[in-house]
Amino acid sequence: MKNIVIFGAPGSGKGTQSDLMIEHYGLGHISTGDVLRAEIKKGTELGKTAQSYIDKGNLIPDELMISILANVYDSFGRGHKGVIFDGFPRTIPQAEALKKMLDERGDKVAAMIELDVPEDELMTRLIKRGQDSGRADDNEETIKKRLVVYHSQTQPLIEWYKKEGLHHHINGFGTLERIFGDIQKVIDNL
Repeated sequence: MKNIVIFGAPGSGKGTQSDLMIEHYGLGHISTGDVLRAEIKKGTELGKTAQSYIDKGNLIPDELMISILANVYDSFGRGHKGVIFDGFPRTIPQAEALKKMLDERGDKVAAMIELDVPEDELMTRLIKRGQDSGRADDNEETIKKRLVVYHSQTQPLIEWYKKEGLHHHINGFGTLERIFGDIQKVIDNL
């Protein structure tokens, strides 16, 4: 079983590369963004709570996210090939909670793949995505806040995963094929 944490700033290509990994390796996918957007669209209490955090550019509380992720993870059943965690963990306490949740199931994270993209490119990609998709959180002011939150709260995860021996750095700027080729080298050697 190859559980993968895909990691990178907003706009780094996590969703795109996750789609390629799903197609190539048959992995499951848990995108916290997609899970939360579905709850918001359904108008659930969780969705309303999540929306209030997202509108301010803040992160969702850990205990809320872990319980959601545990339910989604369990929905894949015991025989799955692995799951890509996209958008989670974002903090060291979340990484510790994810490790504990997987340990309780006899599973673990096999690798953390970091997609590293220059900040000016991230801004360009996110503004374009906002124009193309109409996502309200892809505007310049919110993007800047999200990048500040990313750098201050989530970047320490790189060091945490290095200490765990699971960190793999990927240059996330270039062609989709080259980036995915670099990711394949990591996964194929797990």
